[in-house]
Amino acid sequence: MMLSQRQLAELARHAVSAAKAAGRVIGGHRRSDVRVDHKEIGTSAASQVVTEVDHKAQAAILEILLPSCADYDLALLTEESADDGERLTKPAFWSIDPMDGTLAFIEGKPGFSVSVALVAHDGTPLIGVVYDPVTENLYHAVRGQGAWKNDQRLQPPPLDPAEPLRLQTDFSFQTHPWRERTQVGLTDIAERLGLKGAAIHYRVGAVMNACDVLETPNSCYFKYPRSGNSGGSLWDYAATACLFHEAGGTACDIHGRPMELNRADTTFMNHRGLLYAGDKRLAERIIAFYRSLARE
Repeated sequence: MMLSQRQLAELARHAVSAAKAAGRVIGGHRRSDVRVDHKEIGTSAASQVVTEVDHKAQAAILEILLPSCADYDLALLTEESADDGERLTKPAFWSIDPMDGTLAFIEGKPGFSVSVALVAHDGTPLIGVVYDPVTENLYHAVRGQGAWKNDQRLQPPPLDPAEPLRLQTDFSFQTHPWRERTQVGLTDIAERLGLKGAAIHYRVGAVMNACDVLETPNSCYFKYPRSGNSGGSLWDYAATACLFHEAGGTACDIHGRPMELNRADTTFMNHRGLLYAGDKRLAERIIAFYRSLARE
């Protein structure tokens, strides 16, 4: 079943309603009163923590989106439920993270958000919705219909020679064996693009890291490939991939190929890394830099 533009627009309205409903759940809880549990998945602290708020936010999303699964023959993939494999047989599936950046939420820091995406069977992102409960900013995109932040059309800002190149990434990168070489590489890229140096900024929350890149000049967010259950999962990147594609930015794996957003063997995205950049020249230089690192 091919979804028409009208059907995608209708499903996007449901996704926006669902994301806002989850945001209200998250905003209605005081962090000091939230019970924190741990799950046996992933290798980082951020991937292993879960709260009762995550589950309640997911319930709010599913209350709105579950009817569409029957109406449009859609599958469902959510962070807080087991993968039933239907995403591999249905024409499209909802990819849901009821609260990305749970660790930031627990610590009372910004960086957490709600992420809802619709992904085609071939891995093409069709709808992307991100809601930030702290700022109440809503990001949404529909394939072929553009990307928006609240009521304003989204497009990446141009490079700004007065500002440094900025890598926006997760705290786990602080101990990465390539961190120092990456700093040197970014400084070289900045010089070649006429930018004022380079810096690495650390922040929890893959979804908001990507959204920040889409709005901040000279910025990028990337992860190198790595082994094990790590590197984030499909639901961490599906919505923002749609935002970038529709806004005219770059969202791909670290080799420059499309993200594998319906990976059959696992939900983890560690195998090919990933890259977000607002400027295409910056993206091309990061890809080339990674190739030089990988050859060593």
